[in-house]
Amino acid sequence: MPPPRTRGKTLRHRLAELRGPQVPAKALDARALAALAANPGCRRRAILDGAGVNKAVLASALGSPSAFGQSQFAFVRGNAFEAKVKADGGTELLRLAHEKLDRSAEPPAAARVPDLTAPGPEGRLERTKLALREATEATASPGTWTLLDHPMLALDVAGSPAFLEPDAVVVHPDGSWTVVEIKSFPMLDGSADPAKVGAAARQAAVYVLALEEVAGTLDPSPRVRHRILLVCPKDFSNLPTASAVDVRKQRAVTARQLARLTRIEEIADTLPEGTCFSPDLPAEQLATAVESVPATYAPECLSACELAFHCRDRSRAAGAVTSLGRPVRAELGGLATVEDVLAAARGQAGDPDDPVVAALRRAAALRAQALGTAGAAAPAGVREASPCR
Repeated sequence: MPPPRTRGKTLRHRLAELRGPQVPAKALDARALAALAANPGCRRRAILDGAGVNKAVLASALGSPSAFGQSQFAFVRGNAFEAKVKADGGTELLRLAHEKLDRSAEPPAAARVPDLTAPGPEGRLERTKLALREATEATASPGTWTLLDHPMLALDVAGSPAFLEPDAVVVHPDGSWTVVEIKSFPMLDGSADPAKVGAAARQAAVYVLALEEVAGTLDPSPRVRHRILLVCPKDFSNLPTASAVDVRKQRAVTARQLARLTRIEEIADTLPEGTCFSPDLPAEQLATAVESVPATYAPECLSACELAFHCRDRSRAAGAVTSLGRPVRAELGGLATVEDVLAAARGQAGDPDDPVVAALRRAAALRAQALGTAGAAAPAGVREASPCR
């Protein structure tokens, strides 16, 4: 049974209260969803994204503005390139899809580009479902390809729906569906920056999951391809080229991580009465509200979350070992703070039979011996070691 303060309130109402009066909700896109799935233990990000809080504005209000995000120049360049790729009814885009993904099929003789306009995200979602159903049924004719330009998909995230908008979805002549990702970073000599390709693959995996939700509502269920089409500028030109990217691994990881997310209403029910993340609040009050939700900071957050600088400062101030990275945190077992680690290494705390504590004490002894201070700094119970051992 929920606490008395939540009785009579829908989740939507509760999240609106957390976001702040008259503050519009920020849509949860696939990029944010992929980052959220990469850190499923962070309740702070889960509730902020679920409530539609603009984390960039929140970070600025907290005094820790983030440089995370796409520059205006890159945004304009990306839009111009996407328009070029989809020009002439998507002729070039479908040619690339045929060349890179489905050479055994009939070449695209004529592209079907259904109109997906409808009021609101819910309306666009239903219109997308209808267009996908009609496109799948129309594939009896050889050479029939369908291009859905910016369709609307939905995915349940911790009990709250997230509306997602991929760049495009292609329906092949055999009725299968492919997600298309259009990026403005270059593909040089047939390959692109692995880090950027990996980020695009994780984002596309979210779309694949959402597309599978739609496919599951049709009978028979169409096949959603796990090789997506990544379209980028060729070399240093503005001409499009493409590559097929297998996202099965990213899809499996994202699905598993999303399943681990704590449901939004469970997190909301643990917050103090009156908690609000409106950027109009005084900085001290806003900081208290943010700190009321536990965060799981790691250095990887710096490239994926607008609140990363704020969380890093708090993590360092608390001496948390997570600020050193997830691999280090995993190696240290139950030692959660830097102070605990140093105390264990000095022999001032910790169980000597614990392998982690024993390894720390031996490392401290070797370091002390190397610095010529073994007699003064070696922890008790650790035998003197030879530097050559």
